[in-house]
Amino acid sequence: MANFYCILGVWISLLHSHVTGYPKQKNTGSGDIRNCTVTPQYLPPTVTNTTERLSALRQRMHSHNLTTYIIPSTDAHMSEYIAERDKRLFWMTGFTGSSGTAVVTLQKAVLFTDSRYWAQAERQMDCNWELQKSAWISSIGEWLLQEVPAGENIGLDPYLISIDDWRSYNEALKDSNRILISIEDNLVDQVWGAQRPPPPTSEIYQLPDNFTGSTWQEKVSNILNQMEDHLKKPTAVLLSGLEEVAWLFNLRGDDIPHTPVFYAYALLTRWNISLFVDPSRLNEKALQSLTSQCPRASCVQVESYDQASARVASYAQQDPVLIWIGREYTTLGLYRHIPQEKLLEENYSPVMITKAAKNSREQEMLKAAHIRDAVAVIRYLAWLQKNVPTGSVNEVSGARYVDRLRGEELYCHGTSFETISASGLNAALAHYSPSNSTSRTLSVNEMYLVDSGGQYLDGTTDITRTVHWGEPTAFQKEAYTRVLMGNIDLTRLTFPSRTSGRVVEAIARQALWKVGLNYGHGTGHGIGNFLSVHEWPVGFQTNNIPLEKGMFTSIEPGYYHDGEFGIRLEDVVLVVEAETKYHVSETPYLTFKVVSLVPYDQNLIDVKLLSQEQIQYLNSYYETIRQQVGPELQRRRLHEEYNWLQENTKPFSHATLMAASLGILALSALTFTLLTGM
Repeated sequence: MANFYCILGVWISLLHSHVTGYPKQKNTGSGDIRNCTVTPQYLPPTVTNTTERLSALRQRMHSHNLTTYIIPSTDAHMSEYIAERDKRLFWMTGFTGSSGTAVVTLQKAVLFTDSRYWAQAERQMDCNWELQKSAWISSIGEWLLQEVPAGENIGLDPYLISIDDWRSYNEALKDSNRILISIEDNLVDQVWGAQRPPPPTSEIYQLPDNFTGSTWQEKVSNILNQMEDHLKKPTAVLLSGLEEVAWLFNLRGDDIPHTPVFYAYALLTRWNISLFVDPSRLNEKALQSLTSQCPRASCVQVESYDQASARVASYAQQDPVLIWIGREYTTLGLYRHIPQEKLLEENYSPVMITKAAKNSREQEMLKAAHIRDAVAVIRYLAWLQKNVPTGSVNEVSGARYVDRLRGEELYCHGTSFETISASGLNAALAHYSPSNSTSRTLSVNEMYLVDSGGQYLDGTTDITRTVHWGEPTAFQKEAYTRVLMGNIDLTRLTFPSRTSGRVVEAIARQALWKVGLNYGHGTGHGIGNFLSVHEWPVGFQTNNIPLEKGMFTSIEPGYYHDGEFGIRLEDVVLVVEAETKYHVSETPYLTFKVVSLVPYDQNLIDVKLLSQEQIQYLNSYYETIRQQVGPELQRRRLHEEYNWLQENTKPFSHATLMAASLGILALSALTFTLLTGM
């Protein structure tokens, strides 16, 4: 009888764990985050001591009659990823996240950042800093109103703030008698002094013709035509974003890690083209490509980078002129040189908008890059499957190995961002990057998330996969499957042309929402042709432009269980025309086509949760991977990797679904029989 009750208890427990109850979120262990409430204060080894730096900054603030100083995380071109010499926020706080704002008063120091980075900030900041869990300027404004007395001055660098952000700060402080002051000599730079990294000196080079979608002359002609067709007839376009300048002139550089751009501005007028850059850094071929047709119209006038502001101010004084700018990438420092009546403001410049939709040549290049990238990732996953059980792989060595594999691929020019290699609880940090002090050994008993990408001459890649080599819990499998369902559902969506990404973004979340789960980051971003891995203005956020044919975007839902595990499944997709039953619209409907070609972890998929349509989609996707990546693995005689691919792309069958369904029915029937017999 005792055996009967034991068996019954096991079956009921299994049934209950499958049907009900999610584990509660729990905090990360106290050993990896700061604790400022104890004596002595506990600081993990990942923290930076900022006491002397803050003291020196406050002295500078006092000399400028400031009680508050704002430190953003960007550079003079509103870049997301920045060079070492521009990492002022990191140097002052120790926080390495790509998004955040520091506010320093004479008494307090505060970091504002979003939910992606809360745990990371607690790991990296000392107790001089408070964490405010918001990134909105409205929240910063509320804090300033509470902490800064009326009549006091608040300083910031005008070349590190966009026009919209400047306006938002002014709106937040409106009628409060708190004054925003522009300080061109950056106070952090003054404190940083000789320790600040020097300006880049590497060469700026021309992208080979076979890796461009069109010549720079064709691109410039297109922009000039857009100026002519515009109702307001602008006479010039001012470019401040590094990606748009690099794309327009088919030039690349290495000023920012992982992103092949260079410091530059450009001013296109109806009569001449000015590129503001360090002329000594242009190699001979690049300079010749820009000036070979001089003195004819199709000729670029190369001027010093430091002369951009003065040149814009001089042009703006002429009559009649109207300068077309994109607010998102133009700083207050440049903006204030142009009289209001001579400005044509839009969210993004025409170059940024044009670059967003790839032509057929650019599309084919990006697809080809993703096939080679898939080879590298598949080699890595197969290697992990063989080596993780031996206990010989940690987060750092894993990241280095996948980076090395990418480096072996044709046309590779490095990684597109710092590889996120995260095991167990570290994966619960959405943008975690491993270091020697935080690295965990990969285990068959924990989930592992790898988010990585490559820079190839023909395209930029970005892909995330989450795997488990042992026995995942029922909750882990359900969370993973629901993330996968969100990825599939958004990818399969058919929608009208010119639909904004924010309108359909929730589709990637609905499977998670249904059971009370969610994720705290965006659902996707644009991606470039050997440019930025996060290419605006494409994506699913409120300030992204409507989706159009030829755009590439990531789709990357996730789920992060604090202190235990994290899941993200990211693919890059191309916006294509959809096949619809009816054709009553003047413009065709659109859908997505996946170009990332790496299978998901079948060990983590709960097939019973998937619909027939989702299973059919997976089978079709896996067949595409076999057809496009399989031959490449065979051609290179990567037999182990080819066998791994075949094993991990086995199609899901209706029989599999029926067996899974019958499994839960059998469990229920057995439980009922046992209860009845008892």
